[in-house]
Amino acid sequence: MTIRVVLVDDQALVRTGFRMILDETEDIEVVGEAGDGAAALEATVRTTPDVVLMDVRMPGVDGIEATRRIRALSPAPKVIILTTFDLDDYVFSGLRAGASGFLLKDTLAADLIAAVRVVVSGEAVTAPSVTRRLIAHYVQAAPVPPSPRSGNRLDTLTAREREVLTLIARGRSNSEIAADLHVSEGTVKTHVGRILAKLGLRDRVQAVILGYEYGLVSP
Repeated sequence: MTIRVVLVDDQALVRTGFRMILDETEDIEVVGEAGDGAAALEATVRTTPDVVLMDVRMPGVDGIEATRRIRALSPAPKVIILTTFDLDDYVFSGLRAGASGFLLKDTLAADLIAAVRVVVSGEAVTAPSVTRRLIAHYVQAAPVPPSPRSGNRLDTLTAREREVLTLIARGRSNSEIAADLHVSEGTVKTHVGRILAKLGLRDRVQAVILGYEYGLVSP
């Protein structure tokens, strides 16, 4: 299977760099490029990629709004947010808009290739611990920090599933959760799958966000 990718960045040099990296692989093909969010949506509709690498700060339609529109398509490709991290204040919004994770613009070539492959498989781009730090940073920086919420959504989980969700939100990997709970990694994978299905979550990134929103963990 060849993974089809669209590159979105208002700097042509950045797009060229990413294209050179991705074109070196046998299983990834760059099928389109765009310099702003509006062009990104058009390129996505035209080329039907599997993954969109999306810059945040662009003229006109920015990366957040473009991500939201692209994720509303059917079928919808995965979106990876490109960020400088210490400058962009919109990564958290990008994840909530439907992105499957983030990459730093100076990421290593091997990490870029791995990230594209990972999101196609249905997982989040970032390692759990990195995801936790990212979410904590933007939740803490938000004008109104999230407060614990109650309701029926988490009531669908068993006590053990709620415990696993809390550990996911704390940035634990499956192997770390297995060690914490003294169960097998396979059992943890089963719990994670059930949690995502019950709560209608796409991946672990959304699980981390939900954990913060419902007050299971705090920044």
